[in-house]
Amino acid sequence: MGKITGFLEYQRLQEVADEPEARKKHYREFVAHLTDSDAKVQGARCMDCGIPFCMSGCPVNNVIPDFNDLVYREDWMRAIESLHSTNNFPEFTGRVCPAPCEEACTLRINADPVGIKSIEHAIIDKAWEQGWVHPRPAALKSGKRVAVVGSGPAGLACAQQLSRAGHDVVVFEKNDRVGGLLRYGIPDFKMEKSHIDRRVEQMRAEGVEFLVNHVVGAAPEGAGNASPTSVEPRKVLAEFDAVVLAGGAEIPRDLPVPGRELKGVHFAMDFLPLQNRRVAGDKNIPELWASGKHVVIIGGGDTGSDCVGTSNRHGAKSVSQFELLPMPVDANTNPVWPYWPQRLRTSTSHEEGVQRDWAVGTKRLVGEGGQVKKLIAARLEWKNGKMEEIAGSEFEMPADLVLLAMGFVSPTAKMLQDFGVAIDNRGNVQASTDETGGYSTSVPKLFAAGDMRRGQSLVVWAIREGRQCARAVDEFLMGQSELPR
Repeated sequence: MGKITGFLEYQRLQEVADEPEARKKHYREFVAHLTDSDAKVQGARCMDCGIPFCMSGCPVNNVIPDFNDLVYREDWMRAIESLHSTNNFPEFTGRVCPAPCEEACTLRINADPVGIKSIEHAIIDKAWEQGWVHPRPAALKSGKRVAVVGSGPAGLACAQQLSRAGHDVVVFEKNDRVGGLLRYGIPDFKMEKSHIDRRVEQMRAEGVEFLVNHVVGAAPEGAGNASPTSVEPRKVLAEFDAVVLAGGAEIPRDLPVPGRELKGVHFAMDFLPLQNRRVAGDKNIPELWASGKHVVIIGGGDTGSDCVGTSNRHGAKSVSQFELLPMPVDANTNPVWPYWPQRLRTSTSHEEGVQRDWAVGTKRLVGEGGQVKKLIAARLEWKNGKMEEIAGSEFEMPADLVLLAMGFVSPTAKMLQDFGVAIDNRGNVQASTDETGGYSTSVPKLFAAGDMRRGQSLVVWAIREGRQCARAVDEFLMGQSELPR
């Protein structure tokens, strides 16, 4: 695909980003998509490898060699048709996906992989700029009604596919805006929320109904500016022909150490959504800021990185980030596909300023007058298959704000109990994804997809599960389905 000798002639091109000091002064996106000419060169690097492992590395199975070739040949309209055939929302994945497709790229064996994510980003941005993205309402209606609970990427993908299959779809969202963690988890400087808004408008034009401030089950605290309306799960099951649970894995992993109760110790998701609401123009937002504080972030993943970028924009005095595991090797050799390679990854937020440390365990938090003031930690090492403290390695550091970003363990249990649905040993909804199971749960006509079924995962996995679940629901309702798996 592309130019037959392109991978020998051209180097990988990085997308251009604003300088760190400039971008820390605002909350807008700062990474520009490739120019047409640069995208063409990057598409030329696709090496006609014969077995495109990139496609199996991609959870939605994007037809990557095809759109690489089309971009190389400057056939952008067919490129977006190819991309949309497998991915409802490439503007989301083109911005926030960690690109497992690139880790699976054959060129990655001994060179820099094709910049697949940057090509995807360029294709969808051009499609919106050129007005090629239109509503696609169903030609015929089925007369069936489907409820989708949750409007994150799994719920949105499922709802759009079902609507295009001719069903009447209602999406229940507990927050005051559509988008789930896309809206209130991912900072605006990584993905501006206008990308969600225009997809919602497209879906409304296709017939999808969105009910915001509607929580299925007991209303949770902090679900938005307005008090949400509680909807009985039994009522939803009774009024719809099928129901899809597509919420997130929202219960965060806690840190059970002395001092956890001190003021100034918060979960990352107590901190990040507030800034998104400020950017959106909301008023009366709780005063939780990193400004002028020594910030310590516990957890080395994407959520921790988002806390780094937000804290720097607040004007933190210092920002530190701890990871429990040892520091990965900073090397691009020895690929281990199909497994995810454990190598040092530096995000754009890390580039903006942070003190990173690895193999660190937090022992206790110390406060003054009920407010956290310092953190006591120790160095760790692997011994006998587990992490153990290194004798004499204890140290302390100032900490005015401690953010816990150690991942999420399960969905909210109360709603699942109200539905009476079976759960697995991790607290997720039990639903098989094989041909016979089809995302169905232990409750008749109740389905589950995304993080609520598989546990904390990636946006691209959520889109995949939403699409596949939509096909399963369509088959359940109609006996057959023309939707893609």
